[in-house]
Amino acid sequence: MQRIHVAAAVIRDAAGRVLIARRPLDKHQGGLWEFPGGKVEAGEGVEVALARELHEELGIDVTRAEPLIQVRHDYPDKQVLLDVWEVLAFAGQAHGAEGQPLQWVDADSLPAFEFPAANRPIVAAARLPSRYLVTPDGLAAQRLLDGLARALDAGITLVQLRAPSLVAADYRALAQRAIALCAGRARLMLKGPLEWAADFPEAGWHLTAGQLREAVGQIRPLPAARWLAASCHDAAELEMATVLGVDFVTLSPVQATASHPGAAHLGWTRAAELLLGFNQPAYLLGGLAAADLDQARRVGAQGIAAIRAFWPD
Repeated sequence: MQRIHVAAAVIRDAAGRVLIARRPLDKHQGGLWEFPGGKVEAGEGVEVALARELHEELGIDVTRAEPLIQVRHDYPDKQVLLDVWEVLAFAGQAHGAEGQPLQWVDADSLPAFEFPAANRPIVAAARLPSRYLVTPDGLAAQRLLDGLARALDAGITLVQLRAPSLVAADYRALAQRAIALCAGRARLMLKGPLEWAADFPEAGWHLTAGQLREAVGQIRPLPAARWLAASCHDAAELEMATVLGVDFVTLSPVQATASHPGAAHLGWTRAAELLLGFNQPAYLLGGLAAADLDQARRVGAQGIAAIRAFWPD
């Protein structure tokens, strides 16, 4: 069965809302909501197809777009490759040129709508930023919180509270203060034993690779309403993350790092190969700077995760 190549768009307006459309009842997955787009014709470039489809369906002309995620999904009756781009600027007034109902929604409201199964990773990608801050270890609690406040002021909206040198009681106390600081401003991902997760319902959880491997054969440990992430380093761990149902991963190390200058690293080519078959948002991590963000998006990542690149000190 030939895989159908589809160009799809996460279109944002000036307020950051996302445009979704309802599929016609007589079409495949009819009645469900979707991200606008359509089939890439033979010999047609993806960007060309995207621009054509959005002009035909919505009456808009794309002026700025960048890759977001690729999703391969097998339905019982067809196989699809969704080549998803984020449209950040366009000309014209979006309307249902083919009679389809449209709705502008806040990104965090997307899970309330019913999408085809293949669209579920796109919903996650549409809600996640391109920058994932990992906090530095070894700082006094107040200094870390002061730095975190400055990072939030600078626009960071996804944070992993990583402090492996702290004893459990100190980390838990720090987590409570970080949750209060991030409330209404950023998603906070905590680390540690999964039995702690019930004590911090406002936060997501980032699994270590060891925790991911221990979870093989188990069900997802957090409800769908809470973010679940995992640290991955190879194809086997990416597959484990897929089976467990995580929302996103970090993939590392991409480059040599200051803390482990001689350690083996993936490099851009291998990172791109690993992401090619992975259907969830992924942040590249390890030796990367803010200037590497465009390259990360080009090889299929959601963005980059970093300490030094995003920490205000």
